[in-house]
Amino acid sequence: MTTSLVTGANRGIGLELCRQLKARGDIVIAACRQSSNELDALGVRVEAGVDVADDASVREMAHRLGDTPIDLLVNNAGVLTRESLDAFDADALRRQFEVNAIGPVRVTHALLPNLRKGSKVALVTSRMGSIADNGSGGFYGYRMSKAALNAAGVSLALDLSSRGIAVVLLHPGMVKTDMTRGHGQIEPADAVRGLLAQIDELTVERSGSFVHANGEKLPW
Repeated sequence: MTTSLVTGANRGIGLELCRQLKARGDIVIAACRQSSNELDALGVRVEAGVDVADDASVREMAHRLGDTPIDLLVNNAGVLTRESLDAFDADALRRQFEVNAIGPVRVTHALLPNLRKGSKVALVTSRMGSIADNGSGGFYGYRMSKAALNAAGVSLALDLSSRGIAVVLLHPGMVKTDMTRGHGQIEPADAVRGLLAQIDELTVERSGSFVHANGEKLPW
């Protein structure tokens, strides 16, 4: 049986990932800062109090997991704020880097003992992290942090290939969640079906790819 761990699991894409993974028979570990009624209702293992931006918090999660093997690690936790050049906020930029870029590497590092040959690591990134695809500007912290995550994802793919662990960088689309204030082009359930299809097709040979949930390969 597959054991899957999802960060940022209490709402939005993370919650839907937990729902669909459980529905297909996975053992699901839902990591989040605070649980939610919706997450509690799923009946999965909830690891609350996990802040991916805090070293001690992530180490404590790893300690609680012990030697639990993880077949799929989905680094989904993220934060989005809306800086412009006229409304610059360095603290907001730093927070997004901590959560969006450093957080997934921090979590993956802490859980390396739980990963094994055949495990998969998925990074929920964004098309907004594509430099080539930026046609509108703004969103400095989100764009910069997701571009940094993309760079980290390629390094993770290279570093983990010798261990037989595959990595994929996934853009879910513009999803209607609290993060996007309900604006978007796709419902969470549809986005997650696409994400899981890409994860299921992932192999070590394809590791390090930056792809849309619909299968489109995205530019860096």
